[in-house]
Amino acid sequence: MDFIPRKCSVTGRLLTIKDHASVQINVGEVDENGRLTGDFKTYAVSGYVRANAESDDSITRLAKEDGLLQESFTA
Repeated sequence: MDFIPRKCSVTGRLLTIKDHASVQINVGEVDENGRLTGDFKTYAVSGYVRANAESDDSITRLAKEDGLLQESFTA
């Protein structure tokens, strides 16, 4: 299995092979009835962002920018 380099969706930094705290999350898209469409958006979050407890806010912001969440959504 080959290593595929990725960038952090939040910071834009390259995720190194030694960043064992990084995660990749697929967020499913839903239609107006709340049913999955089969499409998803992938977000990669570095260990640095996770260690600073910023990953939940960052994923929410990215999902709003991509139109997966309404702008008025609050957690």
